[in-house]
Amino acid sequence: MVQILIKYGGSMDIQEVFELVSDDLQKVETELSRNLESSVLLIPEAGKYILLSGGKRFRPLILILSARLCGYTGLHHVPLAGVFEFIHTATLLHDDVVDNAEVRRGSSSVNAVWGNETSILLGDYLLSKSFSVLTRVGDLSILKVMSDTTTRLAQGEIMELQRCGDPLTTEDDYISIITEKTAVLISAACRVGAILGHASHEKEKALEGFGLNMGIAFQLIDDLLDYVATEEEFGKAIGKDLCEGKVTLPLIHTLQVSNNHDRERIIKIIESDDQEEQEEDLSTVIDLIRGHGGIERTYETAREYVETARGFLDGFNACKEKEALLGVADYVIKRKW
Repeated sequence: MVQILIKYGGSMDIQEVFELVSDDLQKVETELSRNLESSVLLIPEAGKYILLSGGKRFRPLILILSARLCGYTGLHHVPLAGVFEFIHTATLLHDDVVDNAEVRRGSSSVNAVWGNETSILLGDYLLSKSFSVLTRVGDLSILKVMSDTTTRLAQGEIMELQRCGDPLTTEDDYISIITEKTAVLISAACRVGAILGHASHEKEKALEGFGLNMGIAFQLIDDLLDYVATEEEFGKAIGKDLCEGKVTLPLIHTLQVSNNHDRERIIKIIESDDQEEQEEDLSTVIDLIRGHGGIERTYETAREYVETARGFLDGFNACKEKEALLGVADYVIKRKW
């Protein structure tokens, strides 16, 4: 795996970041468990299975940090952080059904254990519960942000489905997809933190831009890890994007720069309906991606988005929370999870 060695000034190590907000994150864990309580026993059983299966609470983390950065001292950040984890988990549950995934976070996926029906309905429950919590918080500005965000998330998933198995997918197409399906939720987490802290319009937009660019970088690295990580590091099967017909940036770049012979080989693999054959051809595609610089190009693109994200925080005064958010951005392009 290509190593990009970057150490920015004025940022925290990721472990320090988590330690900074560990008390609040523990409260989020309690909130998640409380909101899974139900007389329908399958809800807490399957819900805790997926929610306690090793997620890093990335979105709750940045919401808490953004709220603190903007001077928030109330209590609503905890239930709202839980909302972001519920919505994110709901999208994973639905994705795993669409993708026929059997592994999630290093364990069997919910649909592999309980079936597609349970996975879909549990995802629906988490989305419904999220909006129930939002109405209890009672901030119409936040409710509008979350309503718009969940609509865009669904739109992104449909965009990705439309481009499934399409070797003509462009880099612009791809960036649009990952913006909608991933980055908008990360951006919303930062923005909601700013709204909680009654930040100025300029600072709210700055945090929104920070989150959006960091979210794009996050998905770029996620898609890169699908080709270069191990299943133990990544927590899900490697090479699944190719088998599912997802044309991501490492592959897009390789298709653009490879010769006609190699391009035709890749297109044949992408368009194949034989999953076993695709899995056998995975090593061929990885070799071509490596040989044509697809790994480096994707890292460099992610790095550029992180640099842009960091620039959005220039207007904030130096403090631990700013250092922490910069540390999160730094870590996004070095992560293995």
